[in-house]
Amino acid sequence: MSDALIRHEPVSETPCVAHGVRISLAPPMQRYTLRARYAQDLERVFKVKIPSKIGASEGGIMCLGPDEWYLRRQAGATIPTSEGLPVAVADVSERSICLVIEGPRAAEILMSGCPLDLDQFAVGRATRTIYETVEIILIREAEDRFHVEVWRSFAAWLWMAMTTAARH
Repeated sequence: MSDALIRHEPVSETPCVAHGVRISLAPPMQRYTLRARYAQDLERVFKVKIPSKIGASEGGIMCLGPDEWYLRRQAGATIPTSEGLPVAVADVSERSICLVIEGPRAAEILMSGCPLDLDQFAVGRATRTIYETVEIILIREAEDRFHVEVWRSFAAWLWMAMTTAARH
């Protein structure tokens, strides 16, 4: 007899609250990698403006490279089909989780392991970078709020590193 599969998140569902910062697990969401030679082809699929400047984000779509975008939507959301258009859309929802780092010390905690100067990182910007040795996608939602997309296999280690930094 087989047991039912039960999803266990790789990090605590209880937020870490330390002086000036809160680190928590974001609700589940749909994630897609989008590849296309031209942003216009993706615009024809999604019927929305696709950011073309690397680092820009708009409507949940982030431009990560000259031909690469990352789309995040609420869990259960669907996307249109791209039949006949030269685009690739891959559902990577199960690959990653999102940590939310917020509060007056959010940038400080992130800069403790990330090489970016987040004081120069504008609200609305998104980029692929690293925290310590772990690849992440970093999204600045507000002056004091960041979303960190990380692969599940690295999430427990990243949680430990960030919560340790928050407590010091």
